[in-house]
Amino acid sequence: MALTPRTHGVAITAAALGAVALFVNPLSVWGIVATAPDAVGLDLNTPILVQDLEATIAAAGEAGTASRALRAIADFGRSTGVLILVEEGEGADPEDIAADQAANVIAGLQKLLLAEQAVAVRPRILAAPGLDDAAVTAAMGVVAAQLRAMAYARAIGATPAEIYTYRQTYSTRELMLIDGDFNAFDALAEAEVVSFATARAVGARAWLDREVGYHKTISNVAVPGVLGLTNPRTWDLQSADTEIGLINGADVTGLIRRNGFRFWGNRTCSDDPRYAFESAVRTDQVLRDTIAEGVFPYIDQPLRQSLAIDIIESLNALGRREVLAGRLIGFEAFLAEGNTPELLAAGKLRIGYRFTPCAPLEELGIGPEITDEFYADFAELSGAA
Repeated sequence: MALTPRTHGVAITAAALGAVALFVNPLSVWGIVATAPDAVGLDLNTPILVQDLEATIAAAGEAGTASRALRAIADFGRSTGVLILVEEGEGADPEDIAADQAANVIAGLQKLLLAEQAVAVRPRILAAPGLDDAAVTAAMGVVAAQLRAMAYARAIGATPAEIYTYRQTYSTRELMLIDGDFNAFDALAEAEVVSFATARAVGARAWLDREVGYHKTISNVAVPGVLGLTNPRTWDLQSADTEIGLINGADVTGLIRRNGFRFWGNRTCSDDPRYAFESAVRTDQVLRDTIAEGVFPYIDQPLRQSLAIDIIESLNALGRREVLAGRLIGFEAFLAEGNTPELLAAGKLRIGYRFTPCAPLEELGIGPEITDEFYADFAELSGAA
């Protein structure tokens, strides 16, 4: 008889993978391109990780756009982001200077694509405050799509009609255009200065992603730290026949003064009506990233029916959690059509999901009705008196 061990106790074996919990990745990391000709200790054309906003504002100096843009973001609280500093434009005349500046900014936007490898964070909220001409805005939309980020750019035009025409240039769902800028007090300049609305949109989006959720648009959220509007437009809560109403009709976000200062508008530049709202785009981005990252443990596992069931249950658990939290209206994952024996034997599995994002309450209709029915017991009340 050979000497062998005899089990006398408890044997614990590893369980199958089963369903896994999928968690939403951080969304509030921003990325901006700016100029800072008198910056100290900040490199040009390279991703700079910003975790201490106050220190970076001081290092950026007073000249250029960086310090004002960073201050606008900082007014919404602490956040993490990536700063790309580019050189100011040069040339023989204003047109050459503007073209050179745009080329520098577009090259800087491309550097944001390297941020995850360079500084280990992925920018998900983009802007080039004060530098976003038409060419830069078009390039920013492309980069935002690649990063699955939201981008905010100024709407160029003096009148609602001109803004409408400008808006027709773009069809990117990841892009939101904003009309006008704020005024704010700048401690470095010791004066009231223009504060870029696009930078404050970045701060608002980062704050919402951290504190409220991806399902809330930046519209009708109080903007801290501002004193006024550089170009006030007519607006009326009960009428669309105003300048802001026309600007919103062009799918552009405006700025209003109501219990402080606020963004007013929910629309992106999407040519697909399903992604007309900023919240729909953000929700789609969240689900894509969360699902892609969350199912990583399933890759290269033996492809059995149980594996498909586990993946679907993991996705549905995510959906139930987000619906319960009020960030989704509905969600369902399912085994997609086309999973033929040949495809499965080749190691390919197709799973689908459908969802309903939260739409913002953009138009509330309340209908008054005059009636005499509340006089019905008037005589009884008179008699009692």
